[in-house]
Amino acid sequence: MNPTLQSAPAVIRHPDNPLLTADDVPYPCSLLFNAGVARFQGRYVMVFRNDYGPTQATFENDRRWDGTNLGLAFSDDGVRWTVEPEPCITLEKAYELAQPLLPGYDATKVIRRFYDPRLTVLDGRCYMCFAVDTIHGLRGGIAVTDDFDHFDVLTMTLPDNRNMVLFPEKVNGQYVRLERPMPAYGGPDMSAWKFGVWLSTSPDLIHWGHARCVLPAADVPFANDKIGPAAPPIKTERGWLTTFHAVDVDDARGKNGWEDTWKKRYTAGLMLLDLDDPSRRIGLCDTPLLAPQAPYETDGGFRNHVIFPGGMLLEPGGEVKIYYGAADAVECLATAPVDDLLEMCRPEA
Repeated sequence: MNPTLQSAPAVIRHPDNPLLTADDVPYPCSLLFNAGVARFQGRYVMVFRNDYGPTQATFENDRRWDGTNLGLAFSDDGVRWTVEPEPCITLEKAYELAQPLLPGYDATKVIRRFYDPRLTVLDGRCYMCFAVDTIHGLRGGIAVTDDFDHFDVLTMTLPDNRNMVLFPEKVNGQYVRLERPMPAYGGPDMSAWKFGVWLSTSPDLIHWGHARCVLPAADVPFANDKIGPAAPPIKTERGWLTTFHAVDVDDARGKNGWEDTWKKRYTAGLMLLDLDDPSRRIGLCDTPLLAPQAPYETDGGFRNHVIFPGGMLLEPGGEVKIYYGAADAVECLATAPVDDLLEMCRPEA
């Protein structure tokens, strides 16, 4: 695996990076990252993951987070953000939201963490995919809101599934999502297929099926471990422009963040899906869209050498804004012309 992966030349990191850090949050926050971003009701909105508890100086002696919640921020230009005074979803609120989908169970005894939001505006409403740790395993869910104060959880998957993102419109009358099921068993070829990007469809955002694998890990030259969805896709004339995250592992990596060892590197990849059949991949970039290079991606974070896109927006002038978590610690922005991104996707039959 190439030890010096580079970002695509067309991608420019914003000079104000990182856009948001723990210091910008007016309540306890240790790490701010993996945010979902959308344009909604005339402004930019961000819902971010907030892990709070130990600092870098105290982490080695206390490896438990006090908790995780979802913070909320707004912006007029997508660059300068104002964080709201309180989280929009705490663990206590997550219990309340999920309880209707847990008949016969007490949500306070089932749910352990509610995190990693992804935002999609669909039919005038804002939908949020999320991950939730439960006693049964890791589940993905979809919630909807009109004001980021009141949420309704529509559905949660079977264990184990995560990294879900919704397409911003129906395709052939069906809602569409990308996801990453997490298989526990398999034969000798399992490593080539594990943790790939899958696609499912639904008539109502509640009942999902017709699942197909869109991108296995074996098809990504810069991954040797796993891949999965990243930001929700954007629609272009040539197809659904879609990011994914890719992981390579190097056992030679030592202490690379707050932990004793961190052997993984996360990069962002890019593919193009067919407009009428998004389960059909029509383009793939053989090299990373974004690879860890900037200091806030490689040094001083919780887990260094990590890039994870959670939001991608196509602006009217053709600029694509790519919002990403860096080093599991801060939230950043990169931009690129949409035409350049499309050209990066090598055509596939």
